[in-house]
Amino acid sequence: LPIIPCSLPTKPKHFRSSIVDLCTFSLLLYLLRRHFKAKMDDFQTGEETAFVVDEVSNIIKESVEGAIGGNAYQHNKVNQWTSNVVEQCLNQLTKLNKPFKYIVTCVIMQKNGAGLHTASSCFWDNTTDGSCTVRWENKTMYCIVSVFGLAI
Repeated sequence: LPIIPCSLPTKPKHFRSSIVDLCTFSLLLYLLRRHFKAKMDDFQTGEETAFVVDEVSNIIKESVEGAIGGNAYQHNKVNQWTSNVVEQCLNQLTKLNKPFKYIVTCVIMQKNGAGLHTASSCFWDNTTDGSCTVRWENKTMYCIVSVFGLAI
């Protein structure tokens, strides 16, 4: 508990009781303010706890650019690139301090004319959970990253 200075005069005695009550009241008021501030800090607005697709999309794009950048496709580097992308995404997502568990996937595919078809399905609460998929490409490859956010 904090120390709240209260000076108690020695004379007259009838004021002493009022000042003690005032000190008690000040301490009580301080504790109430502190309690309710903590409760208000715990309360977060919708956007602070929501899965914001634009925010996640930017994190994905920055992670891909940071991990792959202007590199040309190299088969021997794909494992490292995919690991770096998902790790960077998770690091940035957790820094948002939102109440989510995240799943991040990354696929890197050489541009050679082959097709790629993917699908995903989730059973979740549409009001709290969300997903975002970004397709990034350069002249030699595609990188498809998906993030799923499941509210805790």
